[in-house]
Amino acid sequence: MIVVYGIKESLNPIKAQLSNVIHGCMQDVFGIPAGKRAHRFVPLDAEDFYFPDDRTSAYTVIEINMM
Repeated sequence: MIVVYGIKESLNPIKAQLSNVIHGCMQDVFGIPAGKRAHRFVPLDAEDFYFPDDRTSAYTVIEINMM
């Protein structure tokens, strides 16, 4: 399962492209089949997402859980 967190104004426009890139990497590295995509996007309001001061609002967290 892959969970992606970010500020909704920055994350929502790139969700499909980011999902394709992440899944392509998972296929290349781990041999994940094309139909086994399991991504969850969590678009957050800016006041609900704290990130380092030296980052922009495009700051994104990608959490990869492997079992």
